Amino acid sequence: MRRKLYALFTALLLLAIIAPCTRAQDVTPAFSKDPDLEAGYRDLYERQFVEARSTFTKWISKHPDEAFGHVSLAASYLFEELFVQGVLTSDYFCDDKRFVGGITGAPNPERIKNFNIEIAQARTLAQQRIKRNSHDPEGLYVMTLVAGMESNANSMLLKKHLDALKFLKEANANATALLGQRPEAYDAYVALGSANYIIGSLSGSARFFLWFGGIHGDKQLGMKQVTKTADNGHYLKPFAKILLSLSARREKQDAIAQKYLKELTEEFPNNPLYSAEYAKALGRPIPATLGPGK
Repeated sequence: MRRKLYALFTALLLLAIIAPCTRAQDVTPAFSKDPDLEAGYRDLYERQFVEARSTFTKWISKHPDEAFGHVSLAASYLFEELFVQGVLTSDYFCDDKRFVGGITGAPNPERIKNFNIEIAQARTLAQQRIKRNSHDPEGLYVMTLVAGMESNANSMLLKKHLDALKFLKEANANATALLGQRPEAYDAYVALGSANYIIGSLSGSARFFLWFGGIHGDKQLGMKQVTKTADNGHYLKPFAKILLSLSARREKQDAIAQKYLKELTEEFPNNPLYSAEYAKALGRPIPATLGPGK
């Protein structure tokens, strides 16, 4: 009896020692609440891009080996260009030509250059993690964001649609691998959902062609997946709300759009885009005039 009690005590002692170490190793930027990163993302959604970049740059200086800082900095350049180009508006989403074909004109070359620099650095650091452990959640999370943003940049801004599909497929694969082991990584669903929605919005002949390349689309499934991020996500929760609202406007599901645009308006009162889109969804006069870069 004494031996059994001793063995049990030893096992419990080892568990007490090992468990905190395991949890500590699991606390990485993507899966923890970092107040500095959260402040940077709040600035990003308020369209305070200079402030967001300052916060992310300071964070990188303290965590030079973490890919998440660079992917966040890349997001600041991409989001700024999307806002400036009017991509995150119902005018863009409800225009079939622009929604499928991309912006009119060309994006700001300096922002695209900086975006590519940060994306490359994030990809390098994330791949180093995955090389050490092919199932590393942080690495898979960052690679999902990297490929998803590259797909968005190539499809909406650069109009390199074949490259966009390649990155979209990569984002899909990384998100699926991540969610297979970390189903609570709700931010990853926005990559799966946007892919499904965009492909599902293409013409029948285009979808048929992509089907042979292993790329499928389903608009309804896509909106359900983006809803998971909009309701339960972390850093990308507001972005998912934007995408879901605009997709709902495109699908004439104004009640869904109104719900999430109202939430965005209340959470980020300094960004007039949300209040303008909320007014459109309600059929009311637009309270703010938004021009390029405003």
